[in-house]
Amino acid sequence: MRAVITRVLSASVTIDGKEVAAIDKGFLVLLGVHKDDTRDQAIKMADKICGLRVFEDENGKMNINPKDAGAKLLIVSQFTLYADCSSRRPGFTDAARPEISEPLYELVVAECRNRGFEVGTGEFGADMKVASVNDGPVTIVLDV
Repeated sequence: MRAVITRVLSASVTIDGKEVAAIDKGFLVLLGVHKDDTRDQAIKMADKICGLRVFEDENGKMNINPKDAGAKLLIVSQFTLYADCSSRRPGFTDAARPEISEPLYELVVAECRNRGFEVGTGEFGADMKVASVNDGPVTIVLDV
């Protein structure tokens, strides 16, 4: 499982011209599911997202986790994170099929909510427009 996590001042998802989710301060999480991923990896990913200490403390050091920073999460499914770009046309054979990836994506969302976070989402499989205002910029890639 792979996540690209951006610390944001704001982020939103729009589908067919309608905003379906928006957050202010928090994380925009683009989440990719590998064809071999498991429930255990989804739970581990949620734990890593929720514990990532990249908000600044009183000394300007990245030392505060999102919960203590009062952050929200916006999690968007992103199968293209597993693109094979060995040729000019990317292949996606390493990305999980929807029947595998959607339940694991939903599990990550549920686990983050269970940890007390307000979580916005996109719509699995939809053509989404994602907007964000990066903070820092701080962008982290996590693989579990």
